[in-house]
Amino acid sequence: MRRAFALGYGIVAYLGFVGVFVALADFVAQQGLLRGIDEGTRVAWAAALAVDLALLALFGISHSLLARPWCKRLWRWAIPTVLERSTYVLVANLALALVVWQWRPMPQAVWHVDVPAARATLWGIHLLGVVILVVATFQTDHFDLFGLRQVWLHARGRRYTPVPFQERGLYRRMRHPMMAGMLLWMWSAPTMSVGRLAFAAAMSGYIAIGIVLEERDLTRTLGAPYQAYRRRVRAVIPLRR
Repeated sequence: MRRAFALGYGIVAYLGFVGVFVALADFVAQQGLLRGIDEGTRVAWAAALAVDLALLALFGISHSLLARPWCKRLWRWAIPTVLERSTYVLVANLALALVVWQWRPMPQAVWHVDVPAARATLWGIHLLGVVILVVATFQTDHFDLFGLRQVWLHARGRRYTPVPFQERGLYRRMRHPMMAGMLLWMWSAPTMSVGRLAFAAAMSGYIAIGIVLEERDLTRTLGAPYQAYRRRVRAVIPLRR
């Protein structure tokens, strides 16, 4: 029964991630599936900016803190190790869903591209960013990253072993291809509103801080091999040093 519960918990967290990711992609691209970043109840711009930054801060702080090794050790008294990653995914799902739900629009245009070819190019880069983000998850271990591997091994009575670090695919060209994909995804906009600019800028700041924290943890965990990797490969620019 405990194994079945853990497996179900992990599956629900993963499916929640898929749903939130689709909602967030629609939110940023404003394709009309749920709601766009420039749609919804309008308030004064100062109030909107304060609410939006608070929502993004809630996501960024929770997402960064829960990923730190010291924080994982603290919450093991309440969360079994096998559910640790799925719980992390679940918390991220809830935080991002709150962003999409409670976002206050600031639709004033910062720039607007009218030339059809230029618009098509920007949409192409936007889509490329999403593709890079998704592909990069599979070039590490997609199912380990989102907690499914952990609960599946537990359900089968097998011991969990961490996924070894490997340089393959996009990771041979950049250390953080998921972050690179996110940056392309957020900034490639034929129409950039004040609200979307605030979203892109805040998330870029989160990415910069996240890279620093993650690299510190990886260096402590992997040691010399990761330090050599850092010297050879840039963080988000796909060029070897």
